[in-house]
Amino acid sequence: MKHQRSVDRVADLMGLPSKWALYKWLENGRMPAILIRPFEQACGIDYVTRFIGHSGHKLLIGIPTGKKASGTDINALQSSFTEAVGLLLRYYDGQAEAEDTLGALYTTMEQLAWHQGTIQRHRQPELDFGTEMGGAV
Repeated sequence: MKHQRSVDRVADLMGLPSKWALYKWLENGRMPAILIRPFEQACGIDYVTRFIGHSGHKLLIGIPTGKKASGTDINALQSSFTEAVGLLLRYYDGQAEAEDTLGALYTTMEQLAWHQGTIQRHRQPELDFGTEMGGAV
């Protein structure tokens, strides 16, 4: 979930003494690597991590837990396939940009890899410490 926090609040959650250091790093694109995760956690996003992975031609997936996928998860996968194939067709017809097409393909492959990992781990699911007996926290 994306948080819509002020720069002051993000800097505070990152443990920075002031927002000005954060502004400087955002301006010149040179944030210390050790502060990438605190920044992403404070903002509720993982764009920097995904950019680093994709620019290195790597796929990124959340760690599968082995829990059964919902109908919503399967629908999201199907929608991702549809979008990726549509962009692929348009790209080869000269009607779509390479970056958009690659982004859709990365997303689809990551979702598919997550489902693969989930199926492999389904027989030994991990404990879910985020819920209590009988329902969500």
